[in-house]
Amino acid sequence: MDYSFDFAVVFSRFDALLYGCLLTLQLSAGAIVLSLVIAIAAVALMQARISPAIKVINGFVEVVRNTPFLVQIFFIYFGLPSMGVRFDPNIAALIALGINGAAYSIEIIRAGVEAIPKGQLEAGVALGLKRSQIFRYIIIKPALRTIYPALTSQFIFLMLTSSIASSITANELTHVGAAIEGETFRSFEVYFIVAVLYLAMSFLMSLMFRAIAQINFSYPVK
Repeated sequence: MDYSFDFAVVFSRFDALLYGCLLTLQLSAGAIVLSLVIAIAAVALMQARISPAIKVINGFVEVVRNTPFLVQIFFIYFGLPSMGVRFDPNIAALIALGINGAAYSIEIIRAGVEAIPKGQLEAGVALGLKRSQIFRYIIIKPALRTIYPALTSQFIFLMLTSSIASSITANELTHVGAAIEGETFRSFEVYFIVAVLYLAMSFLMSLMFRAIAQINFSYPVK
């Protein structure tokens, strides 16, 4: 083996990699918010027992969960322009990640909602609460507490999935790493550091979600 490792070349561009981390976190934060909004709205419609909406949501979940994310993001960025709908790479990545994350989050939140005892719902009705109030105070809050660990794990996975957005030149860490690799031809060093940075971001997000759980739920997330 005559390969000579040279991490100095990569560390000389470490500021660009850190900027890539910031871009990844920004993209991930937007996707997390979008996926959570879509998921909660979808579960609320399902709880309203609107049959057509339930069928559409179930179909959406099945399609997204059973197709590769790479195909989904290619469809949004390369396919939709054929119909006259064009997105900036970053916007396309945000939409694709939000939709993908929503499909998984719907199933997670639905599981939490179905775990709520029916007696609590009946109590809400007996107290004269409106459907929106029952969903907000009796259903969604306890459900989120129950499924919080699974949901935050999904959010971290969504952040890692954002690396695929580099395939459409969206601005994030993997795209920055690929640009540096193209300049330096140091593939091992570049992607080793990129992998370490993803690991660090996952660890920091885990700590953040754990702290949020301790503040809001009064128990640590395991």
